[in-house]
Amino acid sequence: MPLSPIMFAGDPALDRAAQLRADPTVIARLWANPETLVLPMWRGKPLVSGDALGMVRPGHPGLGTCNAGQALFLGLQEGQPRFAADLSAWEPADVDAAAAAAFFDPTEQVHPDFPPDHRFCELRGCMLRLSPADAGLAAMARALFLWHDSHRHCARCGAASDMVMAGWQRHCPACDTSHFPRTDPVVIMCITRGNRVLVGRSHGWPEGMYSLLAGFVEPGETLEDAVRREVFEETGVRVGRVGYLASQPWPFPASLMIGMQGEALDDHITLDPLEIEDALWVTREDMAAALAGRMPGLKPARRGAIARSLIEGWVAG
Repeated sequence: MPLSPIMFAGDPALDRAAQLRADPTVIARLWANPETLVLPMWRGKPLVSGDALGMVRPGHPGLGTCNAGQALFLGLQEGQPRFAADLSAWEPADVDAAAAAAFFDPTEQVHPDFPPDHRFCELRGCMLRLSPADAGLAAMARALFLWHDSHRHCARCGAASDMVMAGWQRHCPACDTSHFPRTDPVVIMCITRGNRVLVGRSHGWPEGMYSLLAGFVEPGETLEDAVRREVFEETGVRVGRVGYLASQPWPFPASLMIGMQGEALDDHITLDPLEIEDALWVTREDMAAALAGRMPGLKPARRGAIARSLIEGWVAG
């Protein structure tokens, strides 16, 4: 199956330099490097200027008192240090709470210490404007900061934990337990039967939007078994042969989307309304029309998501 480039798939020029994370002295020296750039983040939104990230130098007034010990070390991009700083404590005067809680937040925030054309934007909305390198950095920073925000206390004893290893671990001083960033494996599957593909929609999605079925991999389960279980649970369709296609980091909030292909053994849909709102079979011709915007009642997965790449690859044959 021919696949288009997958968003957040990484930057060949980025060296994560994990061997440098354990030494605070080295991290402080990198922070002070005149070539260092810092990505400001606000509640999961990267700072964006036009078609690029709004990177700034350490010590910029917009970063406040943020120092090397409070920032994430993202790695070396063509040999130059890259960090991210969390400015979520800043309280804009016009935050739209309803928009912030929605599936997609279209609002943008302008910090008084950054130029007016530098705005905190929802990554889903700006990711296609960014270069692959910028998109990868933003995805990494978003996933890590959201993990830190939801794991401030030790899962073993409940005591407050500290950010260590340049942002790539948390440590509990009370029971000496180390905690590592969480990534949730999710299978997303292109299930076909002849000239048709199985798609569904979740509750609360934008009107008319359908995508490939997906679900979390359970403990003790293979990817292949997860595909068969999830498809059957949601639609009652049984799946035979299953194969791997590609993967995508998806920082909403911290998943690894594992693209799979499977062949359905039957086509009768028995919907589980608690799992999904609707499911249907779509012919290759109708999906091609939907991708071209000629099927008003059928909107495929948004560009940038691996589901879109898998669908486009299947349509292309």
